[in-house]
Amino acid sequence: MERFRDRREAGRRLGATLRDRSSELGLDRPVVLGLPRGGVPVAEEVALALGAPLDVLVVRKLGLPHAPEVAMGAVGEREAIVWNEDVRRRSDSAAEVDRIEQRERAEVTARVARFRAGRSAVDVAGRTAVVVDDGVATGATARVACRVVRELGAAAVVLAVPVGPADVVAHVPEADAVVCLATPPGFMAVGMHYRDFRQVEDDEVVAILAGTRPAAEQG
Repeated sequence: MERFRDRREAGRRLGATLRDRSSELGLDRPVVLGLPRGGVPVAEEVALALGAPLDVLVVRKLGLPHAPEVAMGAVGEREAIVWNEDVRRRSDSAAEVDRIEQRERAEVTARVARFRAGRSAVDVAGRTAVVVDDGVATGATARVACRVVRELGAAAVVLAVPVGPADVVAHVPEADAVVCLATPPGFMAVGMHYRDFRQVEDDEVVAILAGTRPAAEQG
């Protein structure tokens, strides 16, 4: 089984592929958005390859009141919200749904403040948003992220990941295009396809977005 050395090697390979396909994918003026935390180091390498601005994309699932693992929707920055109406109707408490929405909006705000450390968001309106993670398993988070970034005004959305199961990668209707380097048979977990899959800490995300990551760590 082929494995990436680490997220940075995966990001460089993903960035090179996106650069080679930039005309096909409409990447003349892209914005690269990393899903925290593991997607941000990958996204940094992609942004460098494309000569594009880098930002973070924070989304939070809205779980059903009586079954939090079941997503009835998701929220993102600037009041962005998407609903799965079929699931949402399974809740019999509008007040509880509102409470969950407000709680998750507060968490989005807190995480954005922590990761950006006071910097403004990169405006995606009218541009191609390249949503990057370190891999997909079920695809649920990636699909929600693509929907949210479109709510924020992106003209087109490209999902870019190093690895994922073929059936999931083939079905992301929320994106205009999906770029995935590897779709190994018998896929079980993203981390199995990296030799180094150590946890990415908040401080690393902050340093990447601030452009202050030490040069010794950039290889």
